[in-house]
Amino acid sequence: MKKTNAARLLDRLHISYELGEYAYDEGHLGAEHVAQEIGLPLERVFKTLVARGDGRDVIMACVPGSGELNLKALAQIGGFKKVEMVHLKEVQPLTGYIRGGVSPLAPKKAYPLFIDESALSHEAISVSAGQRGLQLLLAPRDLIRATGAVTGPLVKEP
Repeated sequence: MKKTNAARLLDRLHISYELGEYAYDEGHLGAEHVAQEIGLPLERVFKTLVARGDGRDVIMACVPGSGELNLKALAQIGGFKKVEMVHLKEVQPLTGYIRGGVSPLAPKKAYPLFIDESALSHEAISVSAGQRGLQLLLAPRDLIRATGAVTGPLVKEP
């Protein structure tokens, strides 16, 4: 199993984590599939989304696989009037990561990261290690420390 930039960043910061491989397929890149493959509840598998605040500033958000990102809440927490998701074709040029393998750690450029506060209710959460088929399991507070993330309520109410 090769180390990704995300794992190397955690190594440099002396943050402990587990790296886990899973089988993926192009047709099922969602958090549901990942959770099933790695044997974790969906609310502990966090997906990383890329958005733009006020049409300019690129930001990233991590929300549980069981939830949907609330763009209004993200705008409020990030201090923006409006937040929109970036187009899929922009994700790789902006982050260096491809869909299904976007990690909140070590993107091409350091973007502000916002993590749903539900992460803090778990001992460990899973995020992409930066490539499809590879997940990192780590303590949410360590992820926050490694990224300088801000937490808040980011998920739409059901």
